[in-house]
Amino acid sequence: MYKKSALVSAVLAAMMAQIASAQEAQNSQPVADEQVEEVIVQGIRSSLTKALDIKRNSTQIIDSIVAEDIGKFPDNNVVEALQRVTGVQTTNRGAGEVSAVSIRGLTDVHTTVNGRDVFTGAGRAVALQDIPASLLANVNVYKTRSADQVERGIAGSIDVKTHRPFNFDGAKMVLAGRGIYADQPDKIDPNISALFSNRWELESGGEFGALVNVSFAETNYRDETMTAGAVFPFFSANPHLDYAPYQMIPNSHNNTPVWQAGLENGLPSATGSTLTLDGADYDYLLMRDAVFGTSFTGNRERPAASVSLQWAPNDELEVTAEGFYTGYRNTSQNAMWFTNTLEHQNGNIDIPLVYDGTNVVKEHQGYANGGFQSGDYSTGKTDSYLYALGAKWTPSDNVTVNSEIVYQDSKFTSEFFAMRFARTAYGLDVDYNDRDGVPSAIFKDNPATSALDESDMAAVGNWNASGMWDNGGGNQGDSSSVTTDVEWKLDGQFIQTLKVGGRLEQRNAQDFGRGQDSWSYAGTVTELMDDLVAAGASGDGSGLIFTVDDYFAGRANIFDSFITADGSYLLANADAVRSVYGLEKESVNKNFDVSEDSAALYATTKFNLSDALSGEFGVRYVNYEQDMEFWSETGTNTNIFNNNTGTGKADKVLPSLVLNWNVTDDLVGRFAYTQTLRMPNFGDLNPLQYFQDPLTSIPYGTGSGGNPDLKPTESTNYDVSLEWYFADGSSLYGALFKREIDGLVIGGKKTVNRTGNDGVTRDYVLTTLVNAADGELSGLEVGLVYFPDNLPTTLDGLGVQASFTLLDSSQKTPEYSLAGDISGYVDSKMSGVSDSSYSVVLAYDKDVFDARLSYVWREKFYAGNEAAIFANPIQFWRRPEQSLDLQVSYDVTDNLVVTFDATNLLDDVYQSYYGEGNEDLFNFGSAIYSKTFAVGARYSF
Repeated sequence: MYKKSALVSAVLAAMMAQIASAQEAQNSQPVADEQVEEVIVQGIRSSLTKALDIKRNSTQIIDSIVAEDIGKFPDNNVVEALQRVTGVQTTNRGAGEVSAVSIRGLTDVHTTVNGRDVFTGAGRAVALQDIPASLLANVNVYKTRSADQVERGIAGSIDVKTHRPFNFDGAKMVLAGRGIYADQPDKIDPNISALFSNRWELESGGEFGALVNVSFAETNYRDETMTAGAVFPFFSANPHLDYAPYQMIPNSHNNTPVWQAGLENGLPSATGSTLTLDGADYDYLLMRDAVFGTSFTGNRERPAASVSLQWAPNDELEVTAEGFYTGYRNTSQNAMWFTNTLEHQNGNIDIPLVYDGTNVVKEHQGYANGGFQSGDYSTGKTDSYLYALGAKWTPSDNVTVNSEIVYQDSKFTSEFFAMRFARTAYGLDVDYNDRDGVPSAIFKDNPATSALDESDMAAVGNWNASGMWDNGGGNQGDSSSVTTDVEWKLDGQFIQTLKVGGRLEQRNAQDFGRGQDSWSYAGTVTELMDDLVAAGASGDGSGLIFTVDDYFAGRANIFDSFITADGSYLLANADAVRSVYGLEKESVNKNFDVSEDSAALYATTKFNLSDALSGEFGVRYVNYEQDMEFWSETGTNTNIFNNNTGTGKADKVLPSLVLNWNVTDDLVGRFAYTQTLRMPNFGDLNPLQYFQDPLTSIPYGTGSGGNPDLKPTESTNYDVSLEWYFADGSSLYGALFKREIDGLVIGGKKTVNRTGNDGVTRDYVLTTLVNAADGELSGLEVGLVYFPDNLPTTLDGLGVQASFTLLDSSQKTPEYSLAGDISGYVDSKMSGVSDSSYSVVLAYDKDVFDARLSYVWREKFYAGNEAAIFANPIQFWRRPEQSLDLQVSYDVTDNLVVTFDATNLLDDVYQSYYGEGNEDLFNFGSAIYSKTFAVGARYSF
């Protein structure tokens, strides 16, 4: 947070005194002297009307949310608030929030704060969920962009506007607080904010304003998952002579390939499908090798602040100095259980049951099942600061000069400690799809023993100590930029304005890390507890045990309780843990250091073709130059691609054209042609390659790594929209759009011939990031805001806000042969794109009472790829997702508002699966998240 100086204290004191004086004067004014004031409506309807005004008056195609709108939603941050915006989709619910946002299905969203480029750590974007809703004046979602805006983000751009003192007529104070209860962690969390603002007439002339807006939010969360593992082919009851019944079929036999992993559609799953071994065909079964789950708990704190100082010495000049801060503090324990459901070498299962008409196993019994419990503990801390000094100079009515200097710095650090407990269970009954995608696993006791309840997953005596991991690191970035532009009002018959400008930025990004693991300890968990105490750990060693109760809230046929290592205890006693495992703390090493210089020159002109037809034409030239340095651990199976240093360069001319047609006074049509690009992430440029020798008899090794030769991804964009403002505060609008995307970055493969750790020279299939795919996205979006007039008294104030988005995406993705050559291209959906989504908000705004019920739904969508080493279809898909939220507010007085809100009321199970259309056959993960209920109050004057 910002340190409080004497100057800031004095400013705050003066502001508070002015506010108190104004309030006292108002309270002491005689009734006879009171004047009738204009009533300013600040409810739901007013906020939606302001958003429509922004949309209507913009040259670009945008959607907006204003402060009252966000304040009335049951949302904590920008991402959650945006889920009701037309064309915006949100996903990745977890850890007590929704954290990912896409515009029209694309996730590469450029983010700015007050028009300034912002980022977190060594990344190129800010974590939008770190920005609390309480700091916002409004949010603009740009679906097209002018040439004077930063060019990055092929999906679009989100600009967050914070409050400034000159936005208020005089003194302003707002205090707000909410207590938020989440049912799964069973805790109440605070969310508080305060805004103080004032402006003063100066004796020397002119005006000065100051604003401080602070926020703090704490969240305790608990998410739980159950997952059916990946798929392998296994022999049936009558295998090849060299193998046992239900044994896994190897990738190759006698140096001849048998089956290929990582296929787009997986191995054939119809009854009677065969694989060839030694010239003979054998039928096979597709079985999961594991079932596992997690209970993810944690605590997160987010402090944030915005400070704005504005000075207008005269009518020609306005100077603004601002600071913006977001912080992130997180500690989390991921308690994981994992069990092998069969034994790869001899199967060791009873006769399995398959889905009708397939060779895919649904359930079976297993014996001698190896498994582990893992306690993974991580901490994360981020501090991001942005400082800006800018001026707006208007030397004449026709000339405006804007100039701004911005410096920002962001640093992220993390620590990670994990430990496994292991055992071999007597046996289990497993059903990979027991309850509509949710698996079940019931462990069995050994009838030959009676001293111990072997099926008890929470019994310390059932577990042996196993491996441990000790990692840490972080990343940081800073930048300095200067932007200057000049705009002339030409008052010509055709050309109305001309604007030229430029932007220079110097950006640095570094990444650091350390990591080690050990499997040296041999003993029971009880023995480990004693040894830790002997090595200097605190307490009696019982702090090592973390217990999960009420696992998966009774929604699965599964054990109720299990234990893992308590990661917070491991981290607090790290030296003792390392000592027992024969380790010492490692030093943090630098992984990469990238310096990037970028420059942009732009020119735009606004024109009128007629009284009804206007627009903007612009050209933006951008240039990026990078100096890169990388470091790697030494080892036979690591390699730096090319050199430890490198350079990169990209330049592009980006034209844009927008036409606006006022068809009537209430009907506006728009057309836009724009080009945008996405620069590679700094981490993706890291050329470090890791190679692994074959673990089976397959005749090639594998590898993974980054690529310093990555180029920008480019997009050509077409948009047509029609907006009908048929009543005051009401509108129906729609848009057709298309994105042609070149050079998508995906995980490609190529063959590298090299000598491995085992001394054998062979081909390795290296998976590395490449610009190897092109995509196309087109669609339709429709939005409606409507508050009917002349309703009956009881319904007066009822309105609706609704949106619908229809998308069609395609991507050509290369598929590779065993040798690593491209064998063809597969047409697939683009990642993260739902074909359809919609939201409906029923609003009621009447006198002192506001209410809003919000429903959001999105269709199933492709979410990414599984590792290319299994027999299941390689694509991950997510089932349809929905949410229902409620918010109610009541104005106790003109200054005091009380609120109630609730989120995730449907309490769904969120699920994923392998391959489109395989939600039952190849179900994957199931997750449950908390419902929340909050009571709050806002006081303002």
